[in-house]
Amino acid sequence: MIYYAHPGHLLVDHLYSVAEIARGFCSDFRSGEWGYLAGLWHDLGKFQVQFQRRLAGERIAVEHSGVGAALAARRRLTPIAFLIAGHHAGLANSVETLPGGPKPLKERVAENQALLDSLLSSIPQEVLDMKAPEGPAFLKELRISDRATGDDAKRRLEFWVRFMFSGLADADYLDTEAFLEPGKAKVRGGYQSLPLLWPLLEAELARKADGLSAADRALPINQARSAVAEACRAAAESPTGLFSLTAPTGAGKTLAAMLFALKHATHNGQRRVIVVLPYTSIIEQNANVYRAVFGWENLIEHHSNYDPPPTEDTTRYQLATENWEAPIIVTTTVQFFESLFANRPSRCRKLHNIVKSVVVLDEVQTLPPGVLLAVLDALNELVTSYGCSVLLSTATPPALAARPGLPQGLSNVREIIPDAGSLARRLKRVSYHWPISETTWVALAGRICSHPRALAVVHRRADARLLATLVRELRAEDPVFHLSALMCPAHRSAVLAEVREVLASDHPCRLVSTQLIEAGVDIDFPVLYRALAGLDSIVQAAGRCNREGSVAEGHVYVFRAPSLPPQGVLRRGFEVMNTMLAADAALDPSDPALCHDYFREFYFANSLDEHGIQPARAQLNFATVAKEFRIIEDECTKSVIVPYRDAQGRIDNVRRFVTREGIRSLQPYSVRIYPPSFAQLLQAGALDEICDGLFAIALPFAHLYDETLGLLLDTELTPNPASLVV
Repeated sequence: MIYYAHPGHLLVDHLYSVAEIARGFCSDFRSGEWGYLAGLWHDLGKFQVQFQRRLAGERIAVEHSGVGAALAARRRLTPIAFLIAGHHAGLANSVETLPGGPKPLKERVAENQALLDSLLSSIPQEVLDMKAPEGPAFLKELRISDRATGDDAKRRLEFWVRFMFSGLADADYLDTEAFLEPGKAKVRGGYQSLPLLWPLLEAELARKADGLSAADRALPINQARSAVAEACRAAAESPTGLFSLTAPTGAGKTLAAMLFALKHATHNGQRRVIVVLPYTSIIEQNANVYRAVFGWENLIEHHSNYDPPPTEDTTRYQLATENWEAPIIVTTTVQFFESLFANRPSRCRKLHNIVKSVVVLDEVQTLPPGVLLAVLDALNELVTSYGCSVLLSTATPPALAARPGLPQGLSNVREIIPDAGSLARRLKRVSYHWPISETTWVALAGRICSHPRALAVVHRRADARLLATLVRELRAEDPVFHLSALMCPAHRSAVLAEVREVLASDHPCRLVSTQLIEAGVDIDFPVLYRALAGLDSIVQAAGRCNREGSVAEGHVYVFRAPSLPPQGVLRRGFEVMNTMLAADAALDPSDPALCHDYFREFYFANSLDEHGIQPARAQLNFATVAKEFRIIEDECTKSVIVPYRDAQGRIDNVRRFVTREGIRSLQPYSVRIYPPSFAQLLQAGALDEICDGLFAIALPFAHLYDETLGLLLDTELTPNPASLVV
């Protein structure tokens, strides 16, 4: 009998092709033969008459991915059993059942033993006779059942299985695509290599330097930027490893970090640069800087809010987001780390392309403490076993190095700037004024209005709305801007563009924002008011004050707000800072040593493995790890599409024809709200379900979205009478 993997696609051809592709992917981390065997066995269940009948059009359900897993388990190749069993449903737990997750591996293997026996005569003997490969040097002594290896070794094994899973999942997808959709396969690839991109950045830096006058070159800020870039050039010739770039805001870290990454990758034969940032606002800003140097065709900006312009080759872009095959990837902390701990094939496909990369973690101080142990473990492992280098870039260095109080910390981190404290003092552009007593919103509004230009950063969205309203009432004749997460990303981007335009003129400008403005947003005010918070929040906010040194000295006024930060991480940061101020009322946040002290106390005050991810990893519970590992705890919020600018046209397109691209195009117009608010909107009839599970503000309630304040959740939920007239 002739067996097929897909209509017209010979099964044996598919198995050997996937095996070869997976071997190539897994060879990058010394596991090529494991990838080959997983590819060769992954679809053995298709040697069933029932599966062939299904391909012929019969509507029957057929189990096929458990057969190869049963064979691997019988040969005591449990890692391969995990890969094959999960190549459609996702990596499962070893034994424990997870509600809503794939069946545990032990159960899948047991269910498929009899089916395997019935198919042995149909499977080519040379496929069955494949011998077990040797494990890579860093794992070959490990055995899942050997308790003497310890939990650390089991977590290394867990990480390795997920990377092999990536190689198999991507190989299976690419071979199937090449046969069924050859047009797509032809679009892939064709990127420039990093050694060709590095000179482009050097040329851009030289052009910028040549454009400066002698007086501009003598400015401390430009001398510091030159020194930071030169330090990055020198450090780039080091062997692979962990590096730290600590420099104040405005010191040119964005291009200097990329300079290090490109030169370092070229020096060490690494394949790509992955820039990881915490917020989409920073990604959009940095990606535009990089795109101006390298061209859009060599850079993939991968996050939910990115909507490629229609002039781009969107098919090629979309394909590259699936497996990160481009030379430069700019993505979010959420996308990067949640992929590292994912279990679904679609999310894991990219992992093998992280191997032999330079990973730039920008604003590294924003890593959430609740998953910090798993994150640090992953970073150490990427460097130790997968040929990566990691650059930690920040103005407020967190205490992540291994030490007695954090034995799981990062090992052998090399500092690029030899004396970060001296650099911080040279570039100090603001003075800090610490709070004595609590203020009122009315009094604070008056103080803000006493300055022609001022930025205020508060704890909560309601605080921002109230304070912006008070400031506007006092200075109705001047521009007053507002930013919060109740505004969709497209709206926030438009406001920031308008603020920059006003700042470039001689007009007054006042902006009230939540902390979303703090990290990496390129904006410059001479005066900042910041509600007392964690040290990193205060310093990051201060990076928006006198950013370009346009005044002799910027002023940062820290105030005690009438409200407290939200419970959780933000509240604990506030409490640590409160304690430090009680001991020393004249702290100097520009001193990196103070940041280390703060973060040591901050991590001590938080659980660093809040959801038990590390024990779950040691038990090879892949599904549980994927469910529990979250960089942002947003499961308790609901996404709503708001009627901002051209959102309605995009909504109408999705109503007519639901596509992945159409749904993605709505992301820049989404706002996340809490369940009680969502329920109120739903009950009032203010929400329309565009497609399954995707809701938008109904047209009669479009007035709930304000062009200044965003989504108004505390107003009367009544439709606009005019919209009801036919």
